[in-house]
Amino acid sequence: MKPKTFLSATLATLCAWPPVVTAQEPCGCAPTMRTVCQTVYEEREVTGFRTVCETAFEERPATRQVPVFETQQRERRFTVMRPVRETSVREERFTVMRQVVETQMRDASYDQVRNVVETQMREERFTVQKPVCETQVRRESFVVQRPVTETIEQEQCRTVMRPVTTFQTQTVDQGCFVDAVTGITPAETSRPRLRWIPPTQSVNPATGQIVTQRPGLGWVQTTTPAQPVMQRVWKPNLVAVQVPVTQMVAEQVTERVPVQVTRMVAETAFREVPVQTVRMVSEEMVRQVPVQVCRQVTERVERQVQVQVCRMVPEEQVRQVPVVTCRMVPEERVEQFQVQVCRMVEQKGTIRVPRVVEKQVPFTYTVRVPRTVLVQVPCEG
Repeated sequence: MKPKTFLSATLATLCAWPPVVTAQEPCGCAPTMRTVCQTVYEEREVTGFRTVCETAFEERPATRQVPVFETQQRERRFTVMRPVRETSVREERFTVMRQVVETQMRDASYDQVRNVVETQMREERFTVQKPVCETQVRRESFVVQRPVTETIEQEQCRTVMRPVTTFQTQTVDQGCFVDAVTGITPAETSRPRLRWIPPTQSVNPATGQIVTQRPGLGWVQTTTPAQPVMQRVWKPNLVAVQVPVTQMVAEQVTERVPVQVTRMVAETAFREVPVQTVRMVSEEMVRQVPVQVCRQVTERVERQVQVQVCRMVPEEQVRQVPVVTCRMVPEERVEQFQVQVCRMVEQKGTIRVPRVVEKQVPFTYTVRVPRTVLVQVPCEG
């Protein structure tokens, strides 16, 4: 028997797993097993952190100037002119017209007019209007309105919505996913397994001699080294981008539109109309009319009238007139008045200043971690 076949049979006998009996084998012998490495994916929940920007307000001391109004009493001196009245007597001469009445005789003769009535015959000529009827044909013109249809161009205004594109600044996150180490998978030690150990040489630290260890079967534990866990993490990159924004803007558009317009055109037409005319013919006639004539006769009437005549004689007189004289005397006065005075007072307080704070927020996601396991499978053939 070859050493490889013998080693496989010994491993199958000493293995912890029970032998697998297939249906093709009628006897109770165990099949030959071999160790195969397989990759198994385990789902694990991993907690990561992402950066969140928040606005925080910070209280800062601040000083400001506050106006404070105060009322002060001030004194103002000014000079006024005070009137002083003085009375004096002045002699005044004036002329007075005195009336003097005298009696005189005046001639008041007058002319008296007397009416004398007389009757006379007077020839009177007058004109009489006698009607005469005549029929005439008269040409009469009249205006007729005739419709005329025309096509004209008329300006019409309408509103058209026109797109207008403007650019606005927006902050866009142009980040990307990067591989980052989020954790370390701890080292794992497998259970002791029976393995073939090749010959090895080692130095005895006590004697310093080289000791050769013979080959053979031995229990060996396999340790898987610690592996870092890689995870794709979003790395933000805030960039200001000009974003086009299209808006509809109303615009007035003037168009020339053909419009049919009907207008009335005046035309002059003529017609013959019979007209009956009454014409008045003047005829002169004569008649005798009695007329009363009034004739005026003037007569002189003599009369003497006694008249009183008043005439004005000038006369000079003297009188004492009191005169009031006003003179202005300067006088100094003092006046109290109030003044509003504004002064600035420092007032201390606090103001809230906003600032952006970055905070790491945990979040949980699921990753699939590959793990290599050893599986015993039967050998074929």
